[in-house]
Amino acid sequence: MPNGTVDIISAEEAGTLPGLFRERVRRTPDGIAYRQYDESSESWFDTTWSHMAHEVARWQAAFSGEDLSAGDRVAVLLRNCREWVIFDQAALGCGLVLVPLYTEDRAENIAYILQNAGVKVLLLEGEDHWERLQSVRDKLGHLTRVLSLHPINAPEGETRLRTVSDWLPVAGGELLQNEGPAGELATIVYTSGTTGRPKGVMLSHRNIVWNAWRCSEVVRIYTDDILMSFLPLSHTFERTAGYYLPIMTGATVAYARSIPQLAEDLQLIKPTLMISVPRIFERVYNKIQAQLDDKPPVARKLFEITVDIGWKRFLHQQGRGSWRLSFLLWPVLNHLVASKIIAKLGGRMRLAVSGGAALPPKVAQTFIGLGLPLIQGYGLTETSPVISANYPDDNEPASIGVPLQDVECRLGEDDELLIRSPGIMLGYWDNPEATRDIIDDEGWLHTGDKVRIQNRHIYITGRLKEILVLANGEKVPPADMEMAILLDPLFEQVMIIGDNRPYLCALLVFNPEQWEKFARSLNLDPADSSSLENEDLLSAVLDQLHQRLATFPGYAQVRQASCTLEPWSIESGLITPTLKLRRDQIMDYFADKVEKMYEGH
Repeated sequence: MPNGTVDIISAEEAGTLPGLFRERVRRTPDGIAYRQYDESSESWFDTTWSHMAHEVARWQAAFSGEDLSAGDRVAVLLRNCREWVIFDQAALGCGLVLVPLYTEDRAENIAYILQNAGVKVLLLEGEDHWERLQSVRDKLGHLTRVLSLHPINAPEGETRLRTVSDWLPVAGGELLQNEGPAGELATIVYTSGTTGRPKGVMLSHRNIVWNAWRCSEVVRIYTDDILMSFLPLSHTFERTAGYYLPIMTGATVAYARSIPQLAEDLQLIKPTLMISVPRIFERVYNKIQAQLDDKPPVARKLFEITVDIGWKRFLHQQGRGSWRLSFLLWPVLNHLVASKIIAKLGGRMRLAVSGGAALPPKVAQTFIGLGLPLIQGYGLTETSPVISANYPDDNEPASIGVPLQDVECRLGEDDELLIRSPGIMLGYWDNPEATRDIIDDEGWLHTGDKVRIQNRHIYITGRLKEILVLANGEKVPPADMEMAILLDPLFEQVMIIGDNRPYLCALLVFNPEQWEKFARSLNLDPADSSSLENEDLLSAVLDQLHQRLATFPGYAQVRQASCTLEPWSIESGLITPTLKLRRDQIMDYFADKVEKMYEGH
């Protein structure tokens, strides 16, 4: 466990993002900054802060050979790795503006962002990304340099393309300090674009450094903490909390090889910190539930007792519950059940943070009841991103926490959460109209989330723009219903529809493994596509949906459903790189199925 050494760089000491990096190098040059897997040697290796500084200086020397001026934009299309950090720090130290890209995004979306931001230099992974961009090659004429981390068989005459190893000099000298004041633009982060084209969020050095600084006050991070990084660094939540915050605190970041290998990496690295989104916790929860279904009833009962007593212990520790005699059973329950599940996270996890979307209370209660210290936070890309968080000693999992220091909150029309803080963006890139739509004349940013505030804690009650209004005038929050349905291991993805319709319907994607069991339980062939249209199947699906939605009002019940096995993907344009539903596109894609569910009404 951590040795208790704290070494936090304040926002004032850092000034800018490269200033933060330089101060960390100065303070702990021999500390381990990053741990990464090398495929060629099939082993993990560590990189110190001083070695990172040497590499950043090399990249800055290479940048100086390009036709770039302060304020020019450069983009990175890499999975999480130390080279992502090196490119970012080298660019920021040269006064350049970084544009992060999602590695799984569609080529058309990437081309739009590169064009809109006027990007001059692009760093990508290798052949796969290069091939993907060939379909939009005619839209990339503004690029003056394309760098590839791995060798690419480039077409003859493509003089812009260079492999990083050939582009870099042997040495780079001292770190450059060409960045401007803290209030100047540091990065343009494009939102997912659930409706329409992505918008470029302009964040300054001060925005992000302040946000990381205030996050360091929520959770104490030690110099020998190890954070497992697997959310994309192009996601502002991971970038601020999983990249800049560890620099600020001197912690080590270990990069997971991939999501499919995450379980194995957790066992190998044994991290003490983890940042995730709710969907990861939901999938683990569903896997636990599916495994319990295959075990004797006594195993499920023992699990339920463990979670129940663990949860009540948590409430007692938080000062919101009394001591109970049943707590004396915890050492046995922990040994038999809880510790075995927590061990799958590496066995040393002292804090897990969930953000990016609302965490279902049932999921939070289960993991906390098993002994995982889990807190939830909330924010927007436009706010750098964290607005609020639950503190470990003031953790109300049903809420999104209390505002960070310096964050002002108030309720606007229809209980919309409005905020003012030093983290609010400079505006949307080349889009003053959209900026005025979200930030009013008094500097209040309109989040679009409906909330209530109680005992300083903020509770989300819905989204202003994600409310379905049925034909009878009843209003339904689809996200809440979808969250409840996704707690069923049978379903991998779901979208509730019914705007201006007489009743609600559901578009559903089955979990492949659970589908086979479910189909056979109904004497259906899981390999036969016609089974998805079987009336007995649809009736059984509706029964399961009704069970999941039992606590919702009578009018908020699903009366028809359409099921598929084909996942909604980024490539198909049905979800965003942050896994949010593109509701309009899904409606268009399944237009025929939707109309069939409403036939005769």
